Amino acid sequence: MSSATDLKLRPTIRLKPKSQRRLLNGYPWVFSNEIEVTPGTKELPAGTVVRIEAHDGQSLGTAIYNRLPLISARLLSNNAKAIIDEDFFAAILSRALSLREKLFEAPFYRLIHAEADGIPGTIIDRYGDTLVLQVNTAGIENLLPALLSALDRVLAPTNVLLRNDTPSRLQEGLECYDKVVKGELSGPIKVIEHKATFFAELQDGQKTGWFFDQRDNRVLAAQFARDADVLDCYSFAGGFTVQAALAGAKSVTTVDRSQSALDLATMAATENGVLDRCNFIKAEVFSQLAKFAQEQKTFDLVIVDPPAFVKNRKDLQQGAKGYRKLARLAAQLVSPGGYLVIASCSHHMDIENFAEQVRKGLLDATRQSRLLYTRGAGPDHPVHPFLPESEYLKLQLYSLD
Repeated sequence: MSSATDLKLRPTIRLKPKSQRRLLNGYPWVFSNEIEVTPGTKELPAGTVVRIEAHDGQSLGTAIYNRLPLISARLLSNNAKAIIDEDFFAAILSRALSLREKLFEAPFYRLIHAEADGIPGTIIDRYGDTLVLQVNTAGIENLLPALLSALDRVLAPTNVLLRNDTPSRLQEGLECYDKVVKGELSGPIKVIEHKATFFAELQDGQKTGWFFDQRDNRVLAAQFARDADVLDCYSFAGGFTVQAALAGAKSVTTVDRSQSALDLATMAATENGVLDRCNFIKAEVFSQLAKFAQEQKTFDLVIVDPPAFVKNRKDLQQGAKGYRKLARLAAQLVSPGGYLVIASCSHHMDIENFAEQVRKGLLDATRQSRLLYTRGAGPDHPVHPFLPESEYLKLQLYSLD
């Protein structure tokens, strides 16, 4: 028995005076400087399930607690007597599954998006009968047996992979590892997205193997690809590339510095019958954009979907300069009357700052423009309404004169 399932064993974490306001207003995190430190709290193992109470004793709910990171407590339930077991997780998974089944025809999507779906710091992506988990908190790591049992009950997956290799785990005092805990995986796996077929390398690829968050944005960009010469930078496994080609692009030039990513993109282009219109270039994107500009090469549609330039707050100023430069270099390559799609997945770069840097980049490139769309992630990446940090993806689509 543990404090997750036995209320008699559940310790209490008390907040400092007035520190309960954010929890009462829906915010699901408690920071280390909001908690009264006692000899008891110092001795609690990382990831302990605790009862949270205000300074006056008011019950605030059940949380997982870890004194090591800045975010020391993450709310699991507003009910201080909640039992955190297989049934608890099965209810969350069933609700998440019901929503996704309403949204998507094929079983390829993000099933659990951390706090927004009720499992703090945890990602679960579904690839048909294969699930990939990324657990970033000590609390859920401790509760993995119950979570995995609940997944078996709700989905009965054939394969389950833990991609627990993110740097954020180190802040929680956790080791990083990859492990197949059910079934077996060998080589790339097919991904069905808007009736197109892609390939994801779940064990060795980026993140959990595929970026479901850009699903709808790929189709949006493809609307501007018919009869166009398209440039897709930071292409990864070819999501934007293939959708643009399927939408009738005249040609698609695909740039990424990872040969393994380009190999997956080539496989997808072949599978979808569009390889003859695709050209793959292994290069660093900034250098390749500059090279294209020197060659006076232009494209009707330019897509730049980079990895996060801002991984923490101290990188914000430098990262902002990176987005501005990227916007300038990309805009210089857009033909008059063409389109620019630019995205950011940096959590610490909010939409206002990102949009400002893009505007400055367009100004640096001396391009007149109209903003047509500002978009975020797809609905399988829901946003916690009281946790703006869960809204990380930003994409803008411009028409350029």
